Amino acid sequence: MNKSGSFILIGSILFLVYILQYILNLRWVALYDLQLNENYKRWSGVFVSAFILFQWILTFTRISKRLRKYAMQFTYIHKWVGILSPIFFYLHAMEFGYGYLALLSYIFFINMILGTINLDIIKSTKNWIFQSWMITHVALSFFITFLILFHIGVVFYYK
Repeated sequence: MNKSGSFILIGSILFLVYILQYILNLRWVALYDLQLNENYKRWSGVFVSAFILFQWILTFTRISKRLRKYAMQFTYIHKWVGILSPIFFYLHAMEFGYGYLALLSYIFFINMILGTINLDIIKSTKNWIFQSWMITHVALSFFITFLILFHIGVVFYYK
């Protein structure tokens, strides 16, 4: 199996496992109990936030002349970290939440799937497809980052 096939297979399986555990209400009880602990929620949230910030490094490798030489290898890392993101999300929350948290969860997973089905998978040479895919992926990433910052503000405001 080639790298693109590995990305889509692993990403799809992890996404489907997360969705199935949610729909079927399957709980890893010890982890679920941990997620009810405020201290655990905050630290696992720090981890998820760090993961999101880490994903933005790819942008900096592409726009910085000094870092551009690392862009290809960082693209590979970015893809692997992205397809593993359902695990990170699961460690922080087994549920989608309500209100803005549900919105954050839905957009997070939509963007994860969009990243999984990336241009290596689509294999189109049409520029408009590349631009549409990239604009959508980056716009959703900005929105996710905004919602995470909002979420952090809410969490610490109501501490």
